[in-house]
Amino acid sequence: MSLQESLPSRLRLSPALDLLPGLLLTAMLAALAWSLHGLPLLGVFSPMILAILLGMVFHNLIGTPVRARAGVAFALRRVLRLGIILLGLQLTAAQVAAVGAGGVAIIAAALIGTFFFTKAVGRWLGIDPKLAELIAAGTSICGASAVIATNTVTRGRDEDVAYAVACVTVFGSIAMFVYPLIGAALHLDAQGYGLWTGSSIHEIAQVVAAAFQLGDEAGQAGTIAKLTRVMMLAPMILALGWVSMRSRVAHEHKHSGALPLPWFILGFLALVGLNSVIEIDPPVRAAIVQFTGFLLAMALAAMGLGADFKKLVAAGPRPLLLGAVSSVFISGFSLALVVLAR
Repeated sequence: MSLQESLPSRLRLSPALDLLPGLLLTAMLAALAWSLHGLPLLGVFSPMILAILLGMVFHNLIGTPVRARAGVAFALRRVLRLGIILLGLQLTAAQVAAVGAGGVAIIAAALIGTFFFTKAVGRWLGIDPKLAELIAAGTSICGASAVIATNTVTRGRDEDVAYAVACVTVFGSIAMFVYPLIGAALHLDAQGYGLWTGSSIHEIAQVVAAAFQLGDEAGQAGTIAKLTRVMMLAPMILALGWVSMRSRVAHEHKHSGALPLPWFILGFLALVGLNSVIEIDPPVRAAIVQFTGFLLAMALAAMGLGADFKKLVAAGPRPLLLGAVSSVFISGFSLALVVLAR
């Protein structure tokens, strides 16, 4: 029985109106997250991270209304996918070219090495494979947006997503303060330091905060490297979808059910291509960036509205340890590659 069928007749809404309460709730939480992002100290955290925290607090202290559940589920699926597709308009092939073949190779090696290292350590620690995969994606690719994109294939619990986002938030925030000290101590040049931050720190906002502390050149290099790393989200998600499909077919010995290939990623790639060949007016581009961030914040708020604090606590400290080990690995591994390449 669906949620709509289970509601009393006086609570039932038309299919379109049924989505409205949940969409309004997630939009309000996303708007609040954007407002908090503008405050001192909270500005270092992305609106997406603040949105999932607000969603969790609302759900655990007040409770998600029954009427809102359909719209919350819609935000988790459709709104999320639209946001990921629109991310393509923030990237161009020219940005990848600016990093250079060596820089792209370092970013790809750090990403792939960290993903498989994290999965292996997760198995050794006895962590649920889905949670380990989400932590691996968030650490190796691009933080919270990678976690929620990967979950379209991984299909972990809302608590798994919340835990993975917490890991990239905690250790990415630590990196913002530690990286400039290490970079100065090692006398890294601006390009090398920027490449290191962009290839290893989790969130774009965290990369910007860390990279620009050693100058504008380092900041620009770090931002471009990070955007190049974000572009690798598409092939990674497609690869995970293909592996998931093969695993399901092998397990069931037949093709059955919907195969979890994330085709919306092709929309992401199409917009990257479009953005590479046409020039979007700066005001329009800024509006698209804001709108995309708002959609992703809505999706993260929806994720938070399904996360239970008790289940998060029940997961114990091992996933947090995995996040720490994974963060240290990508930092050390990418730094070694940058130093060796110089």
